[in-house]
Amino acid sequence: MVRKDLIRKRAEHNECEIYSLEEISLHQQGVERIEHLDRWCRDLKILYLQNNVIPKIENVGRLKKLEYLNLALNNVERIENLEGCESLKKLDLTVNFVGELTSVEHLQQNQFLQELYLTGNPCTDYDGYRQYVVTTLPQLKTLDGKIIQKTERILARQEYEEVRKRIIEQQKEYIQKRLKEKEESERKAEAQEARTGAQPGFDGRWYTDINTHQSDSNTKDGEGGKEEKEDEEFWKQQVGYTPESRLEIQKKIEEQNRKKEGVEEYMDTSLMDVDVQPTYVRVTIKGKATQVVKPLKVKQDKDKKTSKPAEPPTGKARQAFERLEVDPSKSKGVDFAAITAEKHRPTAQPFGTVTSRPVERPNSEDFVDNLDVPPLV
Repeated sequence: MVRKDLIRKRAEHNECEIYSLEEISLHQQGVERIEHLDRWCRDLKILYLQNNVIPKIENVGRLKKLEYLNLALNNVERIENLEGCESLKKLDLTVNFVGELTSVEHLQQNQFLQELYLTGNPCTDYDGYRQYVVTTLPQLKTLDGKIIQKTERILARQEYEEVRKRIIEQQKEYIQKRLKEKEESERKAEAQEARTGAQPGFDGRWYTDINTHQSDSNTKDGEGGKEEKEDEEFWKQQVGYTPESRLEIQKKIEEQNRKKEGVEEYMDTSLMDVDVQPTYVRVTIKGKATQVVKPLKVKQDKDKKTSKPAEPPTGKARQAFERLEVDPSKSKGVDFAAITAEKHRPTAQPFGTVTSRPVERPNSEDFVDNLDVPPLV
């Protein structure tokens, strides 16, 4: 499932705006189905969906501006639902499971399609594969990275009817093989259910039975060792390369990731350090620091930030502020402002007035002039 938060995260280069997004990369995200993109990102021109477990091409028909679609390393078995992508120029289906080669005929309406990549698909092993595709899609310029020459196209057109019959026969054989692989996968899933007591959920996925785990809650150590052994056996077993095996591997990886997240859900506080400063906050976790600059000052003593800068009081607040001033006539303490006598205070003189030099006070009788002491003036 393609979530909106994932798309928004991947749209950082577009200021997290998804409606005007022209390019997005959703590779290696465990995506199992293409959805919502044709409604949320109508202006997409480049879409990267490689290395997921997408089994079907769908919900892209309304992307009229889409020029490049990358679905390499997925579980696609058939080419379909691309007729509406009027601007499509490049389609990459490298290493998928396209066995129904005649499905390339659905690309005949994509007039601007120039590059098609099917390397690593079962259909590329069919006798006459290249001749059939070259003739079926005359608008192509390159197939699997190789330029299509005029002479190659002429020769392929001459043998088209015979080549198409051979393709259909080989295609039927592959479809029968796939039916057997699907039946084998279903039997394996039933055996797994009988062995572990797992039951499928409403969405078709397999979940561990809650009651089974509740009864084994007192034997976590033994259960952990059992799970490790099962994981080891899972990765050692040899299986065929099929869409079912890829999906099973993907679910196993997701399960292990969930277990790791559960183990690391709580962290020792000794691994964390928080430094709160008036203008920033620095958080250090496992030696990695993250610093956030605060637009408002932080009071370190109260660990609270001021809601807004101080402003001069107005109205009633101003009156309350004025009551705090001390009346000098009612003060019983020392008036530090009047330490200097009024008669000694200099008075303001008009500009340009020449004032006389102050008269020096006579020395006391016991005054001794020490020549080593420099004058004070």
